[in-house]
Amino acid sequence: QVQLVESGGGSVQAGGSLRLSCAGSGYLYRIVQRNCMGWFRQAPGKEREGVAAIRDDGSTVYADSVKGRFTISKDNAKNTLFLQMTSLKPEDTAMYYCATDTRRSRCTLSTISPNYWGQGTQVAVSS
Repeated sequence: QVQLVESGGGSVQAGGSLRLSCAGSGYLYRIVQRNCMGWFRQAPGKEREGVAAIRDDGSTVYADSVKGRFTISKDNAKNTLFLQMTSLKPEDTAMYYCATDTRRSRCTLSTISPNYWGQGTQVAVSS
C-alpha cells in the first residue's frame, strides 16, 4: 500500500502564496525519488487538471496556466513533494491532489497516469 498525504492548503487573498506538501510512505521504497510525481487540481464543476509534474531526475513540467507562478520540487531524503504557489489568483481555487505514476519515472502532464492519489487539500483564493 502507498500513502500520499497532502498538507498546506488554506485561504489566501489574490497575490498571496501557499506551499503545499505531500508526504509519501508505504511499501514502495523511495516513492518520491524514483517515480513521476504530480500535482493536480479540481475546481467545483470542472474536470481535474494536471498542474505540474516532476520526474525522477528532478526535471519539471507545468501547465501554461501556472507557469512562472508555481514551482514543483521534492526532497528525496524526506520522501516529500512540494508545490510552491505564488501570485495566486481566484481561478487557482480548487482541491489540490498529489499523485504518483509508479509505472513511469519520466512523464509529462499528458502522459502521467497516476495509480496512487492523496486525499486532497483545499486552496481558496479570494479577490
